[in-house]
Amino acid sequence: MTMVRAIGVTRPGGPDALGELDLTAEAIGPGQVRIRVSSATVNPTDAMIRSRPRQNDADTVRVPGMEVAGVITEIGPAVDRPFAIGDAVMAIVVPSGEHGGYRADLVVPARSVAKIPTGLSDVQAATIPMNGLTARLALDTLALPAGATVAVTGAAGTVGGYFVQLAKQAGLVVVADAAPQDEAFVRDCGADEVVPRGDDFVAAVRRHHPGGVDGLLDAAALEAAVLPAVKDGGTVVTVRGYQGDGTDRVRVAPIFVRDYVEAAAELDRLAELAGEGRLTVRVAGELPASRAADAHRSLERRGVRGRFVLRFG
Repeated sequence: MTMVRAIGVTRPGGPDALGELDLTAEAIGPGQVRIRVSSATVNPTDAMIRSRPRQNDADTVRVPGMEVAGVITEIGPAVDRPFAIGDAVMAIVVPSGEHGGYRADLVVPARSVAKIPTGLSDVQAATIPMNGLTARLALDTLALPAGATVAVTGAAGTVGGYFVQLAKQAGLVVVADAAPQDEAFVRDCGADEVVPRGDDFVAAVRRHHPGGVDGLLDAAALEAAVLPAVKDGGTVVTVRGYQGDGTDRVRVAPIFVRDYVEAAAELDRLAELAGEGRLTVRVAGELPASRAADAHRSLERRGVRGRFVLRFG
């Protein structure tokens, strides 16, 4: 029986609940590949997996982690992707129990995997799949024509920054929020207009666009507070399940990245854009996997830009 090093929790709690675990290697099946993980990105969702209690599973192992990079070590039958043993790849992961990105050996659907482009490190690549696909899904859900106006909250964050760049490449006019220290970055991503983040966001958007914008991605999870920024009949995409205020003035569309977990063509395109420098990858820092608790504490600090990445091996 092959054992695999992982980082996870056996009981929910704070960052210090994370510990090193020895888990049984996952079996591989049709349409799947095995990855020797070298890098696993730390995201806010990981903290929720770590900390939230669930009924009847107080002693169940939970391994966080939704995006990784590494090397393919095994290819299952019926894989329809052009992979070979030894390929450097990045992947999106849907955590469930012992299955999560914080483990040194991981089996995932081949359609959740893309090759790392030349010039991009595995640490950089690990920050793309989940965050990039979330931004891509948001843009596809809005389905705005070129020339339309879209706003985004949390534009200086990882999802927000990717969204600004993808929206500009789609020909949209982008109104983005930013704190003063983040304004230069948001403009470099291509935002046409930058407005203050916080309580004045809606008023600032309406000053630029009195009738409201055509659509909005609420990456900052401000929820009801942002609805007035959008015109009647427009669309607001939300990322934490918010479904609206009960009225139908605007369409509120919650998105869940699991719907794009096997969006292979979209993941390939994100890799291509990052390799070309058209998607800005930001790494806040690297830590050995054994210091996952420190990385999780970093999530609670304000002003951190980019993602921390755990290193295995």
